[in-house]
Amino acid sequence: MLKWFQQHKTPLLFAVILSLLYWSFAYQLVRSDFVKLITLYAALFYLTHLLIKIQGWNFWILAVLGFFFRLLFFPAIPNLSQDFYRFLWDGQLMAQGYSPYLFTPSDYIKDPSAFGVVISQASQLLDGMGSLNGSHFSNYPPVNQLFFALAGVGMGSSILKGAMILRLLLILADVGILYFGSKLLKSLNLPKHLIFWYFLNPFVIIECTGNLHFEGMMVFFLIAGLYVLQKNKWGISAILWGLSIIAKLIPLMFLPLLHQWFVKQNRSFKKGILNLIGFYVMVGLVIAVSFAPFYSKPFFNNYTTTTALWFQDYEFNASVFYIVRWIGFQTVGWDPIQTAGKILPVIVFLFITGMGFLRKNNSLSSLLTAMLFSISFYLLLATTVHPWYLITPLTVCLFTKYRFPIVWSATVMLSYSAYGENGVAENPWLIALEYLTVAGFALWEIGWRKVKPQKPMLDWQNT
Repeated sequence: MLKWFQQHKTPLLFAVILSLLYWSFAYQLVRSDFVKLITLYAALFYLTHLLIKIQGWNFWILAVLGFFFRLLFFPAIPNLSQDFYRFLWDGQLMAQGYSPYLFTPSDYIKDPSAFGVVISQASQLLDGMGSLNGSHFSNYPPVNQLFFALAGVGMGSSILKGAMILRLLLILADVGILYFGSKLLKSLNLPKHLIFWYFLNPFVIIECTGNLHFEGMMVFFLIAGLYVLQKNKWGISAILWGLSIIAKLIPLMFLPLLHQWFVKQNRSFKKGILNLIGFYVMVGLVIAVSFAPFYSKPFFNNYTTTTALWFQDYEFNASVFYIVRWIGFQTVGWDPIQTAGKILPVIVFLFITGMGFLRKNNSLSSLLTAMLFSISFYLLLATTVHPWYLITPLTVCLFTKYRFPIVWSATVMLSYSAYGENGVAENPWLIALEYLTVAGFALWEIGWRKVKPQKPMLDWQNT
């Protein structure tokens, strides 16, 4: 036993220090204490970098540590995000057979007897989610609603119990990402240790396991779908891709990138296009079947109106849009979000379409690179970029030669400086620091970084 401890003293030392830091983050941190937040996070990120660098060869030790760090959060109430309160609200509605898309929590609180449904801890959930969230209809897609329903059934009158059920589901999704992600890396002849920039990344552990954001569930279905797509099992891949979309809508933007890969894989333009059409049809069927139980005219109006808020009303941690907004104030004297929120998505659509037709995406590696550029461009032009939105580019980048999303997963935590004791007020200098750091690293990678073709990832291992 003593010999075992001596052989593993380095990862054990890291485990003890990181566990203490995570414990402090989960149970002793208030979101408004930004100095403590960013200090703890900087220490977690730096030590994790060292751990992966030193112990990257030891797959199972790192896997166990990643799982253990998640377990530390298990009985914790999220302290950086209020969204999980809405998840539990929607889950209780689903568990009782009511659509979460047809009325708002604020409407319910005004007259609970008018709705024929009983929401346990209704006042506490509404206070937790906040008046802004509570005044809007739900916009979480059906797969997420299914998981919320499981929590709604199991929580009883305990909000903590509901949070623990959601956390267990997300931990299982992360284990699935570790499994399929490592297999996908191996099939691409990339080092398996790269998956730990997802599984051990404190950003992922805090935002998914800690704050219960379901980007992790979406990424699980997407990575599993990509893995089986590489095996040319496009039918199963289409089902998984559809599930990914109805967990979060983001993977919709990747569909225009697939046609060259299908043609190359089938070695025939006609067969490739026919299989691609079949893939799209199956994805569409998964989406349609999932939404079918909820469909009605009020649902359609409520869902589209609420989703549009993220493009035309909400502003947080943006980059290009804040420059556009500044120009708007200087020239016309007001915030141009209503106009920009309609134009910027069109620019994103044209960019992704151009990536699909003008760039060679006929290998899985090139396809993944196109996906990375697409989601990064979308976030660059978005009016709202909450930290957990970066889960997708962070994961996708691990299967390419680019690492700027890893840097972004470190700097995005600067956005939490906006949450003070007296409300939300963003610090433009810290936002500028976040994006200038990421942009500088990305430009270096794209324009000047030299990568050896025969060992495309080993240079990062030694940084």
